[in-house]
Amino acid sequence: MVNRKTKVQIKDNYLNLVDDLSGILASARKASARSINSILTAAYWLMGKRIVDYEYQGMDRSEYYGERLLERLSSDLRKKYGRGFSRQNIQLMKQFYEDYPLEKISQTLSGKSSADINIRQTPSDKFLSISNIFQTLSAQSFFTELSKAFQLPWSHYVRLLSVKDPGARKFYEIEALRSGWSVRQLDRQIFSQFYERTLLSKNKSVMLRKGEKPLHGDTVTAEEEIRDPVILEFLGLKDEYSESDLEEALITHLENFLLELGSDFAFIGRQKRLRIGKEWYRVDLLFFHRKLQCLVVIDLKVGKFTHADAGQMHLYLNYAKEHWTNKNENPPVGLILCAEKDSAVAKYALEGLPNKVLASEYKLALPDEKILRDELNKTQKMLMGRLKSNE
Repeated sequence: MVNRKTKVQIKDNYLNLVDDLSGILASARKASARSINSILTAAYWLMGKRIVDYEYQGMDRSEYYGERLLERLSSDLRKKYGRGFSRQNIQLMKQFYEDYPLEKISQTLSGKSSADINIRQTPSDKFLSISNIFQTLSAQSFFTELSKAFQLPWSHYVRLLSVKDPGARKFYEIEALRSGWSVRQLDRQIFSQFYERTLLSKNKSVMLRKGEKPLHGDTVTAEEEIRDPVILEFLGLKDEYSESDLEEALITHLENFLLELGSDFAFIGRQKRLRIGKEWYRVDLLFFHRKLQCLVVIDLKVGKFTHADAGQMHLYLNYAKEHWTNKNENPPVGLILCAEKDSAVAKYALEGLPNKVLASEYKLALPDEKILRDELNKTQKMLMGRLKSNE
């Protein structure tokens, strides 16, 4: 018969096993995230270099150059590889190479000279072609070598590129490496002008020691790094930041419902991503209203309507007005749909329109909020009923 002491020991041994396995998985995920990030960063640097070389050679300068080139590349790459290649992102890749040229990165390539990995530029070969890169190394080994020059993740470099002062940028880069800052910690230190405060401090070593310590919310887990939209798109994986099954079903039904209301609504996109600063957001549904000649941005929330929802919608509308609205189109309008447990809220965001007359026209042409609220309420109850019956 197993006594109490033995049972406790067996339980402790099992818990130790679970802790050990968890530690192995956590370490593997962190190592995986670091490896993916370094190769991704190397690939983006190389893409930036290739774009700069193309422009310098003056190929098709009249047709594809500058902004036109970036727009065309964005369009073609998105068709071939999906999301993640907006004009802004491609511009960042180009800027990344320009701010981290060959001479700068070759100094950190694990003691190897640039000639060792065939990236030396000579007077007779001013441009680095893709074919030249792989003459002595396979693609895998080349990226492995090149990635050693970039010891921070891509998200860190994106944040560093926003620091215009070269001295400050170098300081933040060194401190991020030395102290192992997460991108959140790096962002906080830049925002709080840690570089300037350290320069003014009489005891700089104390300031640097304080800067090493992360605050609550600075830590980024391995799961968060792996689930980063940029990494997922780089790997060609499906983004796991999707809504719950209930929200997905509600969005699908509302999409069909709006299209059935008449010919005014033209479907543009679903789960459309946008990037504001370093943050990624997602618009549930995007329509174009043909009568009003404007975009309709729709955001669904499962829960109670709050002021934060209204603020976020206006953030979306400002972005849509600047980046998604074409010439001669009216300003976009937002529709917030909140599905509470026993009721629903439908609210248009019209405060950003230039005048009250236009706001009145919008209200006359758009579906009545009560119709949308009732449909959302009815759909939610129907879906909840299905879930209960399946259970």
